[in-house]
Amino acid sequence: MESSPASPPFDGKAFVRHLSNSPGVYRMIDERGELLYVGKARDLKKRVGSYFLKPRLEPRIMAMISQIARVETTLTRTEGEALILEAQLIKSLKPRYNILLRDDKSYPYIFLSAGPEAPRMGFHRGAKNEKGRYFGPFPSGYAVRESLALMQKLFLVRQCEDSYFRNRSRPCLQYQIKRCSAPCVNLIGADDYAASVRHAALFLEGKSTQVIDELVARMEQASRTLEFEKAAALRDQIATLKQLHARHYVHGASADMDVLGCRIDNGLACVSVLFFRNGISLGSRDFFPRLPLDASEADVLAAFIAQYYLERPLPEEIIVSHAGEEMPLLAEALASQAGRKVEIKSQVRAERARFLELAQKNAAAALAARLASRQTVRDRFETLRELLQLDEVPARIECFDISHTMGEATVASCVVFGPEGAEKSHYRRFNISGIAPGDDYAAMHQALERRYKRLAAGEGLLPDILLIDGGKGQVAQALDVLAGLGVSGVQVVGVAKGPERRAGHETLILGASGQSIWPGPDSPASHLIQAIRDEAHRFAITGHRQRREKAREKSSLEEIPGVGARRRSALLKQFGGIGGIAAAGVEELMQVKGVSRDLAERIYARFHG
Repeated sequence: MESSPASPPFDGKAFVRHLSNSPGVYRMIDERGELLYVGKARDLKKRVGSYFLKPRLEPRIMAMISQIARVETTLTRTEGEALILEAQLIKSLKPRYNILLRDDKSYPYIFLSAGPEAPRMGFHRGAKNEKGRYFGPFPSGYAVRESLALMQKLFLVRQCEDSYFRNRSRPCLQYQIKRCSAPCVNLIGADDYAASVRHAALFLEGKSTQVIDELVARMEQASRTLEFEKAAALRDQIATLKQLHARHYVHGASADMDVLGCRIDNGLACVSVLFFRNGISLGSRDFFPRLPLDASEADVLAAFIAQYYLERPLPEEIIVSHAGEEMPLLAEALASQAGRKVEIKSQVRAERARFLELAQKNAAAALAARLASRQTVRDRFETLRELLQLDEVPARIECFDISHTMGEATVASCVVFGPEGAEKSHYRRFNISGIAPGDDYAAMHQALERRYKRLAAGEGLLPDILLIDGGKGQVAQALDVLAGLGVSGVQVVGVAKGPERRAGHETLILGASGQSIWPGPDSPASHLIQAIRDEAHRFAITGHRQRREKAREKSSLEEIPGVGARRRSALLKQFGGIGGIAAAGVEELMQVKGVSRDLAERIYARFHG
């Protein structure tokens, strides 16, 4: 059988001849269809031509060009549009040679509900589907929770879920400790509660001075009408507000602004961001973008700004430690996106210069900590190589674990670690089915088979070491699966629990030989294995709990005649889960669309016998 002829090399010079001089975006793709690089250009012909027409290029660029099989282009009206499209493509497609902001977490907000019931404030992360107002984004969950705690102390706005609120017949503990005004049982009038909610919203908007002025006017009115107890309470609230305003207000940060400091060291970059809104510091957050070899701090910050602010509210000012040629274009593109002026500054004085210095110090400290952590992981990998007598340091370790409750909702996890640490984008979970409840051997066999069937077909990378949480029985399952799939070169290691299940006293079972090794609690290799096994256990048990709760919610309602998928969804949405449905009375159940009295009584009887 003759092999197919190799594809001819990509002729960049011929390709460039037919390119337009318009602004746009270009994508470089290798022969396997994988995206190598995305770039934008004011003049596509000149920019793409620079890769193929220049006599000398940097080694990194030459390495990338040698892999190109084709180049695709998209024309835009302006360079600013090209910049935004480039950032969108980099963020969604993750090209190998671009600076990539690895930030998969959505940012948290404070949510203030709107509706006929007393509004509630709560922590929110994800899609903004509920009707109400969203304050933020905040840099961290801690910042949100701290702000919510302030709301409770200052304005006594409820934070309980609606299902809990509807079913109260007396005040809860939050009322007892003066963290809520108990609108659930009408211990506060509707107008007074609405005023508290309004003041809380103004405070979150940074208008604490307006709130204080209004409270002062109410205190004076209470004094004139001889309501001295109410006046004293307002006086205390005003004093607390003034203290908080003085403590959290930052001189020199009157505008909404973000301050970005960047440091690069040993092939790793860190961007530290200080967040200021309405003159109040919301804290900071550190980011570690994926870094090409020759990127500068200015390159990193330009890529960070384009990707980070793509789908987030923009501040009025962005202050950066390093400014490149693209910053004016970035400011113009962001202003077009926001519909207002957005300034990107690097030359600042007074307090802003102090904030910038602080951001730089934060970036340097976070980078030093990350580098030290990476070195620790590398040292542990080297110790593991010595312990297992491997020729090379393992580049990839996978670990499996099984989680279930008395055989119910069995879930297997697979976590992946490399010398740089956890590779969470490669984690996988497997919902196990078709086995006898509680049969861990069969569960492990199924998970391993499903995992390595794809890898054996060339879809992904095989690990150097396969860790199995268990003893010789689990190891035998792994060896059987790998042999059946024709997979070789993988070192299988069982991690058997030590006496009294004490951490650090595990015994390692080495593959087909069945040799036992006891590294001991002081071995760095043991610490690495513990960390990987604990992560596999955490990932498995989280998936198991989610599957179990979903199954229980579904089955409890499915057993009731007349409750189909649509009514089940409406009930769960209305009451926030099975607990809320179980606590609801017949009249409350009837308020759900499609639930008659007869059906409401059947639902009530299902949970109350």
